[in-house]
Amino acid sequence: MDITRENTALLVIDMQNSFTEAKGSMAAMGLPHEELRAAIPGCRTLIDAARASGVPVIYTQYVFQPDYTDGGVVPNHIVPAMKEVGALAAGSWDAEIIDELAPAEGEVVIDKSRPSAFYGTRLEPVLTGLGIRSLVLCGVTTNICVETTARDAGQRDYLTHVVSDATAEFDKARHDYALTGIGFIFGQVDTVDDVVRAWA
Repeated sequence: MDITRENTALLVIDMQNSFTEAKGSMAAMGLPHEELRAAIPGCRTLIDAARASGVPVIYTQYVFQPDYTDGGVVPNHIVPAMKEVGALAAGSWDAEIIDELAPAEGEVVIDKSRPSAFYGTRLEPVLTGLGIRSLVLCGVTTNICVETTARDAGQRDYLTHVVSDATAEFDKARHDYALTGIGFIFGQVDTVDDVVRAWA
């Protein structure tokens, strides 16, 4: 699939303090947050390239009500440590998008309480309103929110591109496995340079 500027949006997934910062909740839970920081330079380059070429930039923000009533099974049953450390609570520093990648005025931020950016959110109406039929995905984590969103996008017939060096996972094996699965049937795996050249 060709990477185009027309009818395309850049989707920046969950680049939040929780995931990338030493004082974030993932680090507090003992997860190697520094592995996720590898996505920051690629995301920065893609955001700059998108803005320069007129490609809309849309952010997602993984966020829960402070009492986790909207959290479902993940924080309430599978990973209760998330509740214990206050992970991704609405209104917290933990849930905010990192300063290095802060949205510009007017850029859309989609709140979500599940891995998929499509589930229970206004993402699809926003994409429809912008005439978007192709998505370029970057962010974290490759094996959870990026992959789940890519699968949902592919099944909605969006031409889906996942940028291998602008995504990251706590474990490299899961990063590689996720990209392999996405590239097999749900979309196309590209590099930052591929996208920048296409948008130049």
